[in-house]
Amino acid sequence: MKKSTDAVVIGLVALAHALSHFFQLVIAPLFPLIKDELGVSYAALGFVVMLFYTLSALFQPVAGFVVDRFGARAVLVGGVACLSLGTLLAGSASSYGVLVAGAALAGLGNSVFHPADFSILNARVGAGRLGHAYSAHGIAGSLGYASAPIFSGGMGALFGWHTALYAAAGLGLCILVLLLANWNRLHMEEAEEVRAKRPAGKTDLRILFAAPVLMCFLYFAIYAAGLAGLQSFSVSAMTVQYEIAAALASSALTAYMIGSAAGIFAGGFIATRTARHDLVAAAGLALSATVVSTIAISAVPGTALPAMLALAGFCIGATGPSRDMIVRASTPPGATGRVYGFVYSGLDVGSLSTPVFFGWLMDHNLPQGVFYTVAALTVLAMFTVLQLPGRRPVTQRT
Repeated sequence: MKKSTDAVVIGLVALAHALSHFFQLVIAPLFPLIKDELGVSYAALGFVVMLFYTLSALFQPVAGFVVDRFGARAVLVGGVACLSLGTLLAGSASSYGVLVAGAALAGLGNSVFHPADFSILNARVGAGRLGHAYSAHGIAGSLGYASAPIFSGGMGALFGWHTALYAAAGLGLCILVLLLANWNRLHMEEAEEVRAKRPAGKTDLRILFAAPVLMCFLYFAIYAAGLAGLQSFSVSAMTVQYEIAAALASSALTAYMIGSAAGIFAGGFIATRTARHDLVAAAGLALSATVVSTIAISAVPGTALPAMLALAGFCIGATGPSRDMIVRASTPPGATGRVYGFVYSGLDVGSLSTPVFFGWLMDHNLPQGVFYTVAALTVLAMFTVLQLPGRRPVTQRT
């Protein structure tokens, strides 16, 4: 396949992945405005986040089977459509029930991206450029996170939260049109020999429930449990704990996401120069937990929060490529798609498990508890990753 064609496919898939991450975070910076207008608690808003990730977690394995059966591009386009329409519905909400319905539809759409994205990339991108494709995919997700607080926070402050969500939905619909315009470029045909190697039935389940694969799933779940709290409630927590403006707090969260993207880029070079991916991942997690703990004890002024969270994000992001090497080392030959789909569903499971608790902390005027909990979960993830096969040398597998 030509390099130019690869670049287009990588760009389209990365853009869709960025949109997924953008929509995951676009509503959280608007919580203070939504809370006041709808008269609901932070715990109730935490349930909205939990519902989004619950449906995403439940339907991600289903999406993987649908991708295998009907192809990835239709599933990907359908996911973008559901995310956009769900956000549009949430933006029109004049009651809590409509907000919940919008989150449910968006969560359903969010379930498709990992199985669809990786299926398209593996089928359409040349083997020599797959590493670049995975890197672009991860960085795009971080940039999607980074842009959401600025976008929704700024639009919300200027025009209100309804308009902010309408604008986000409009952006999603524009990308949907772009994907439809490039429909043929996203076409994939799985080779018969690859299909023949795919495990099924009880064999498939034994692979998914092998100890290293389950440990990878647990790592993602714990990591995401902390990240969900940081994404959904750090802005609200910083405005209360540090008594700073929401715009500064939102910029701090954006700095975290930008730092994470920079860390992913740097982590790629680190991962190629070490065989101890377990230690790289553990070190990054430990450093990030230390920085977040510093924020929890109010050891820095409010003006330093963007720099501190950028550092925490960089440390976390730098673990990404080594983390993916660990997952690869835990994956038996011929089972890459199923294992990655199962392991990445841990992100949704973790993300749905903590928002109500973080909302409870805010309702009880414990904003520092948000950061203490994030730090504790990061430390727990560090101990989990040390149990994974990070010392195994990287080998080429087909």
